Amino acid sequence: METLPQSTASPKRSHLPHQICVLLLTFSAYASFHASRKPPSIVKSALGSEISPVEGSNSTGHGWPPFDGPRGTHRLGELDLAFLASYSIGMYFAGHVGDRIDLRRFLSFGMVASGITTIAFGMGYWWKIHRFGFFLAVQVVSGVFQSIGWPCVVAVVGNWFGKSKRGLIMGIWNSHTSVGNIVGSVTASAVLEYGWGWSFLLPGCLIVVVGFLVLAFLVVSPKDLGYEPAAPMEVEMSGSSVINGSAENMEGVQLEEASLLTPRQDPDSASAIGFLEAWRLPGVAPYAFALFFSKLVAYTFLYWLPFYIRNTAVAGRHLSNKTAGILSTIFDIGGVFGGISAGYISDKMGAHAVTSLIFLFLSIPTLIFYRVFGSVSGLLNITLMFLSGFFVNGPYSLITTAVATDLATQDLIKGDSRALATVTAIIDGTGSVGAALGPLLTGYISSRGWNSVFVMLILATSLASMFLIHIAKAEIARK
Repeated sequence: METLPQSTASPKRSHLPHQICVLLLTFSAYASFHASRKPPSIVKSALGSEISPVEGSNSTGHGWPPFDGPRGTHRLGELDLAFLASYSIGMYFAGHVGDRIDLRRFLSFGMVASGITTIAFGMGYWWKIHRFGFFLAVQVVSGVFQSIGWPCVVAVVGNWFGKSKRGLIMGIWNSHTSVGNIVGSVTASAVLEYGWGWSFLLPGCLIVVVGFLVLAFLVVSPKDLGYEPAAPMEVEMSGSSVINGSAENMEGVQLEEASLLTPRQDPDSASAIGFLEAWRLPGVAPYAFALFFSKLVAYTFLYWLPFYIRNTAVAGRHLSNKTAGILSTIFDIGGVFGGISAGYISDKMGAHAVTSLIFLFLSIPTLIFYRVFGSVSGLLNITLMFLSGFFVNGPYSLITTAVATDLATQDLIKGDSRALATVTAIIDGTGSVGAALGPLLTGYISSRGWNSVFVMLILATSLASMFLIHIAKAEIARK
């Protein structure tokens, strides 16, 4: 049979429309994941007993059994733990499975199933369910399905993009997290007054619709369209070039910056990397544990910020549930700019760990100022909330995207792109353990006062910095 001639178009030109399509689809996919995660934080004040009455509010302050009463915040925290614990455990398995099956179908399945569980939680409102076990079970199942999303979207993006400007590209792309939080917050808050079930129904339907779009249009890899992988881009590193995935070994530096590779030409020629083998890759463990504490802080804000705003007077006034939910989006808007800025600075400096440390260090005084002065006025509250989101989400965004992808394509595994989902799952899965711990502790600690919660957040930020100091020193020494 006569063989068709290969296209003479350049890889960049051939791939560009498909790269844009992949970015948009994966961005929308994970934004919808986060939009469907946001309702529990928005409805906390409606489910639990209100600490302080709101002037002019029609709310009775009784909440929704079994989340009312003095143990209401404890049970809300336990719901967060149930979701995030199953999400964290599921992440390890999802990454392992994602390296071995069709990512498009696997991602679509996770999205549709996540939408169904989100809707099921909201149906508890119309079905008049007051059994804690029902809501707990739904959150556990939802966490498992939600864990499918992240390893899949990162692996797909890693298949399509080279190393040049990865920090900036990933920083922009990773704003899907904050965009999803904003969409989920605004949607859930807008319909909360009609009944808290609506706050789950609409985001659940959204992720189902996007899931079918992903199933119909997502292309997982350039080779699925008959294209050759794009030629690797040359990157200057400390005066020496790194070309075609090879670099000089640098003493004391076994970091992601030394691994500017592209996927091997025939990734199917070898089996996917093992779970324990991936843990032993240079830089994986330190970044994983740094993300543990960084994500603890980020997810505490994700799940408890609307509740905190609702029950903390701003300029002497308590805000309504709807206003508190919408106002909490300022944190996520700051996170969008923080993630993009961290990626851009990381590209310019060529140092992921140093960039993350700068953001972590600056987040500590920002958190202190937000707690102390955030209640003085509305303008000051918004400004400090924006800065908190900027500095908290910067390193979180950088580690979960550019760092994870670089670590999964380094010298020791010869750029095997099949390690992408596994390494990504390890890093984000470990981070998700911290994400589960933060909201749970907040549910218990907040009953004693919010100052204790902010002490926990500052301590976690400090510990995240400690895990990156050694890597940052090596980056500085290399420069």
